[in-house]
Amino acid sequence: MSQETGTPDEPKDPDELRGEIAETREELGETVEALAAKADVKAQAREKVEQQKTQLKDKQQQAQQKVNEVAAQAKERPVPAAAAGVLALLLLVLLLRRRS
Repeated sequence: MSQETGTPDEPKDPDELRGEIAETREELGETVEALAAKADVKAQAREKVEQQKTQLKDKQQQAQQKVNEVAAQAKERPVPAAAAGVLALLLLVLLLRRRS
């Protein structure tokens, strides 16, 4: 049989063996790093907290934009906003009178 078949019975070239060893070490190192990352619960928790913070900030910005839009609309059309306030006040007064 020739050396190129790669059967275990045949001796390999030392340089070829060194190359295989180096490749195996690299693969093993990547595997160990992946396992270590999975086992690092604190790092995973920190990452999850950071994701939640980012999501919360995004929602806060969206809410702030909505508030600003509503405030701008109320400034542009104060009559409907004032009418809604007066209506709410009248309902409150009526409810309080019925309880008395």
